[in-house]
Amino acid sequence: MSFPMRPLAALLLSTGLCVAASAVHAVDVPAIKNSPGKPAQLKDPEPGRESTPGDLQRPKKPVPAAPGDPMDRLRDRLADKLGARVAPESDSDVIKVAASSPDGAAPPRRKGAGSGTPRRASSGAPAGGAWSYDGSTGPEHWSRLRGDYALCGNGKRQSPIDIRDGIGVYLDPIEFDYKASSFGVIDTGRTVQVNVADGNFIEVMGRRYQLDRIEFRRPAEERINGRQFDMGAHLIHKDAEGRTAVVAVLLDRGAEQPVIQAVWNNLPLEKGEELPARSGIDVSGLLPSDRRYYTYMGSMTTPPCREGVLWMVMKSPVAISSDQLAIFSRLYPMNARPVQSASGRLIKGWN
Repeated sequence: MSFPMRPLAALLLSTGLCVAASAVHAVDVPAIKNSPGKPAQLKDPEPGRESTPGDLQRPKKPVPAAPGDPMDRLRDRLADKLGARVAPESDSDVIKVAASSPDGAAPPRRKGAGSGTPRRASSGAPAGGAWSYDGSTGPEHWSRLRGDYALCGNGKRQSPIDIRDGIGVYLDPIEFDYKASSFGVIDTGRTVQVNVADGNFIEVMGRRYQLDRIEFRRPAEERINGRQFDMGAHLIHKDAEGRTAVVAVLLDRGAEQPVIQAVWNNLPLEKGEELPARSGIDVSGLLPSDRRYYTYMGSMTTPPCREGVLWMVMKSPVAISSDQLAIFSRLYPMNARPVQSASGRLIKGWN
């Protein structure tokens, strides 16, 4: 009994291709094709003879299996067929093929897609308006980090300044009413800050201010006739109406300073955590014996650089030892804002 050979050949051909495709993941088999991208073809049978399965055109020699994982080879074959590229970050059991752009670059990923860390926006402003003393968040960039930091760039009464060309007058003395008090120390991540218990005051120009905190700078932010000092301490006070007055004490290398040593003894191990000291300090021990001072109206020296601050810079520096300087320098080798323009402000100095 004879059977028509052409339907049988088609059936065998389709069955063979399906079996080959399903077995790609399991075994390595020779590719059944003439050339990439072209389906297998039948030879022209001899005149007067029906086609047979043996007429299926195959490579003259078997193609050896490519090394590596079978799924990787299948991805490559699909990519060749589709004129595409194999997408990166593919799971070992999932085939992902992405279309290639005309210039060969990967297409842009949709916003929020992927599990990688999102890129920071290119505005230059870090999240939360964070600021520092160098780099892209340093003083020259403060005014652009947040809208309420604008005064740091366009204010007309900014601090610190180089104190020179002031007028010599007789100033009312600052009446210091400091006493031994409990305190705590915080490493803020930008400076060492001392929080002093309530009850310490100054009186000057008819107003009474309470000491709120002490902050240290290296080097001192204030200059006198161009001279820069090793460190500075800002004694920050507020009155009942929220006005701010700062007494700046200049620190210069010399003998050990007892109040500063008490602060250093209580430095916390972690940033942002206040360490309450077991003993108290008398902040008057941080003041020079010569209480003459310079005064002018300025600003806070950190963002948002709020103006309307009364500054009193002590004329005589206080000694601090090399070891004490070295301790602070290990934490903050530089945390001072650069000198700002005096902008024609009146500066008064006690002769």
